[in-house]
Amino acid sequence: MPHLQFEINKKIENKIKEEFIDKVMSTFSKVMDTGTDHIAISIREYDKYSLSIGRTDIKDDICLMNLDIREGRTIDKRRKLVLLYMDLVDKLFKINKKNQYATLTEHKGEDFHLVEKYLSSWEIGEEPLA
Repeated sequence: MPHLQFEINKKIENKIKEEFIDKVMSTFSKVMDTGTDHIAISIREYDKYSLSIGRTDIKDDICLMNLDIREGRTIDKRRKLVLLYMDLVDKLFKINKKNQYATLTEHKGEDFHLVEKYLSSWEIGEEPLA
């Protein structure tokens, strides 16, 4: 159950957040060869001066991504996912790619729990809740 967290230092309209969530989910499913029912997404909005990246100006719009995923994907898949998310944040949230920073953390499937079960290890083309 990936938990895809996006922290930004600006307010975003709900309509844009809906589109963003839909695209984050479909992108993850496509790139990572999995279903969508187990994907969790957080968008956290902070005040302007509450987030920082050393290479940016403190007044810049910022996006920090913390992507908790199951282990097993290649570095190419993980890199592709991050770059697609950076494009999406740039397009929908209007945050420059140089002002984005992503961290991926990999977990065993059994570290992800829903009420009905915990997830197994990742397999290509899977439906984790099936």
